[in-house]
Amino acid sequence: MRRTLPILIVLLAILAIWYAAAIGMNAQWQNDVYRRGDITNVPATQFVLDTWNQDKPVLPTAHQVFGELWNSTVLVAPNKPRSLLFHAWVTFSATALGFAMGSVLGILLAVLIVHNEAMNRSLMPWIVASQTIPILALAPLIVVIGFNIFTGTLGVPTDPARLISKAIISAYLSFFPVAVGMVKGLRSPEAIQLDLMHTYNASPSQTFWKLRWPASVPFLFASLKVGVAASLVGAIVGELPTGAVAGLGARLLAGSYYSQTVQIWAALVAASILAAILVLAVALVERLVNKSMGARPA
Repeated sequence: MRRTLPILIVLLAILAIWYAAAIGMNAQWQNDVYRRGDITNVPATQFVLDTWNQDKPVLPTAHQVFGELWNSTVLVAPNKPRSLLFHAWVTFSATALGFAMGSVLGILLAVLIVHNEAMNRSLMPWIVASQTIPILALAPLIVVIGFNIFTGTLGVPTDPARLISKAIISAYLSFFPVAVGMVKGLRSPEAIQLDLMHTYNASPSQTFWKLRWPASVPFLFASLKVGVAASLVGAIVGELPTGAVAGLGARLLAGSYYSQTVQIWAALVAASILAAILVLAVALVERLVNKSMGARPA
């Protein structure tokens, strides 16, 4: 109870601010509706309820958003394009592939940087500089290149072309935290520990696998949690310039075209839930790895 009560208080405060903001942001449109319909003397309670239940509100309320989530998940078959589960799966596929690619790339770069001073001086500045390029500007270029390489026989982008293009964008965002975190982790052993391995006449590979790698595991999983969330952002961003008809990014884009703000918010909440699931999955793997290594539970 001591742990859940503060969470409930924060959630109730967020809901109160949310509904209060919906009244203010939807009031102008509701007043215009009353004026066009020549409706006067509307009770305050009716006015509030009307601002909370508009078809295309500026700010949807929580019950509208979660109602849309319910209607587009539970009441629709998951293999139908109207289902958010269908779109979430498409986005998850690109996220998982991009996350795997970015994690492997980040770990390999970190190993090269730690074990080679020339790589450290040449690669690290470029890794940092790569994150200064806005992903929104880079995504269309990656998509166009990917489509040109992986297009079908009729010149139409195939599903693998869309998947790989989005995965590359995800990998671009996710490799950076993994690379930086692993560099820090692989360098975390103290000099006295490295000297002890040298005293035992350990080879560089033995020093890596028996000292550096185990010491870097906490840094690795902390970076992976950041990387998987960044990978999801990359997959959604990659869906925006592709003209995709599937994926949470495509759902957001379609909602913006037709001013379906409830649909947009439902897709955003679905993306948040997917991100939380992915981070929890990484945390579960971390717990299993720590248990297998004999680490004490936190």
